[in-house]
Amino acid sequence: MKTNELINLLAEDAPVRMRLGRVLTTALVAGIAVSAAILLSTLGIRRDIGSAIETARVLFKVGLTLALAILATIVVFRIGRPGVSLRPPALALVVPLVVLIAAVAVEFLALPAALWEPQMMGHNAAFCLTFIPLLSLPPLAGFLLALKSGAPERPALAGAAAGLAAGGIAAALYAWHCIDDSPLFIAAWYTTAIATVSALGAVIGRRYLRW
Repeated sequence: MKTNELINLLAEDAPVRMRLGRVLTTALVAGIAVSAAILLSTLGIRRDIGSAIETARVLFKVGLTLALAILATIVVFRIGRPGVSLRPPALALVVPLVVLIAAVAVEFLALPAALWEPQMMGHNAAFCLTFIPLLSLPPLAGFLLALKSGAPERPALAGAAAGLAAGGIAAALYAWHCIDDSPLFIAAWYTTAIATVSALGAVIGRRYLRW
């Protein structure tokens, strides 16, 4: 018997794994709720959000992080099910990356070279690197606990996917507070923060999700 066939049989014999979708949904909703509560009770929404949300940069920042969060979450919902292909949602994750690269290129063309570094550094780079990982902890914990009820074939990859989704959710929430809207800032600091959470998820997943 092949390994994949054995995994499928084991998964079918474990009733708790049949409820994986429900458990992940609960983890998603709870994680977002807790992270949003942390944001609102500590930092709040940026004061000029009413006018800022009408600008192309803010719409891009919110839309990009939201797209990443949704696509990565789809991967998480699939990765705990043995035999389910990850190829379509995994390939779709390339889209936000390509869009960000294109936006950075446009920024380089639109701004004089003297402004590149100030736009990249922004006002709150260090805070961004701290608060996005902080906001990601509730959904990350929820996803990892939920995936424990599943049968991820590659625990480290499953943990990394959980971290990517949690980081995307945290970034999408933090974007409503952050006053740094340049694609250069997003490429430098949002991606670094999200990558850090993904790495953390991989490390935890390698041990915690092993079965």
